Amino acid sequence: MTAKISYADVEVGTELPAQTFPVTRATLVQYAGASGDFNPIHWNERFAKEVGLPDVIAHGMFTMAEAIRVVTDWAGDPGAVVEYGVRFTRPVVVPDDDKGAVIEVSGKVAAKLDDNTVRVDLTATSAGQKVLGASRAVVRLA
Repeated sequence: MTAKISYADVEVGTELPAQTFPVTRATLVQYAGASGDFNPIHWNERFAKEVGLPDVIAHGMFTMAEAIRVVTDWAGDPGAVVEYGVRFTRPVVVPDDDKGAVIEVSGKVAAKLDDNTVRVDLTATSAGQKVLGASRAVVRLA
């Protein structure tokens, strides 16, 4: 696969389609099984509160993975991402109810670089608070 977006067609300031990602306790259990990360802060409310958290929280790597989906969906190829990094600023708190939490992610082309690459800056929030800081990806376009 190769990126479906042409470097020539992208300008600084181009906005990527924003997406929302629901997160429930069931989602966290599925991710724990897939990742092998069974830390009880991600599934045991009593334990999470005992260690000072407001409730069960989503895995940081899960949050990071959901955010980059905005970029990979836009580019059309997950392999187009050549660099990706974030700083975790706040946890995604996942209540034990029918709704869970929602991660809202938007992105914008912040710079055109060499070799048909662009830097995309992402904004990820949950419950109105930024959950990822310095979230940036370098993407090789067609």
